[in-house]
Amino acid sequence: MFVTENGTGTGVLLGLGGVLLVLALFEDRLESFEFGGAKLRLRAAAADTYALAEEAERQGDSSTARRLREEARALLGVAEPAAAEYRALRDSMAPGPERTRALEEHVARTRRRAKEERFEPAEVLRWLREGNEEQRVTALVLMQALRELRDFEAVLDAIGHSYSAFEQYHAMRLAVDMVDDLDARQLRRLAETVTSQRGYRFFRGGDRWTLSGNILEKISARSSDTPAGDDLAR
Repeated sequence: MFVTENGTGTGVLLGLGGVLLVLALFEDRLESFEFGGAKLRLRAAAADTYALAEEAERQGDSSTARRLREEARALLGVAEPAAAEYRALRDSMAPGPERTRALEEHVARTRRRAKEERFEPAEVLRWLREGNEEQRVTALVLMQALRELRDFEAVLDAIGHSYSAFEQYHAMRLAVDMVDDLDARQLRRLAETVTSQRGYRFFRGGDRWTLSGNILEKISARSSDTPAGDDLAR
């Protein structure tokens, strides 16, 4: 590192310059800024940065996309950039079909990114068990993308005790993918949990009702092929 006459590291000056540039670009969307504690929260700006990264990826500029994602991670100051992007979208849009569509697009992007990153199973499991809503949804999406991250007990709990309808939907969507890997006891517990939510957290005619029906149908099909199938059916 080079040092200026007043002893300030050039690297520090460059870093500060980058922060000031970001502040200039996103001043109208700045949520909070704490320089002394090196904490910068730019949720809306980070969401914009991720969108630019996706556009660069579509244009075939992978190096720019990678750089933009790294910048967004640095701006957010968190280890879960996908979770922060989820929260930015959820906070900036009113509930309704448009927000749901935007969140689903974010989920699709997160699945694609999951194949480019390394995740510690224990950390992803912690997000789902102990995290806030955005961390829990992100953990479920990562588990959808990567089989090695899945945990039956945590997914079962997410179905029965979700923070939101969106989280519960994705917990059940993950459960559909997990059915083929479950034993008879796990299948029975999953069926019981899903059935307990029908008519309580969601009702006939909705997406979650349809998805719950898919789960129960898959469980029924599995039960006929399982040695313990008669016990499962009861």
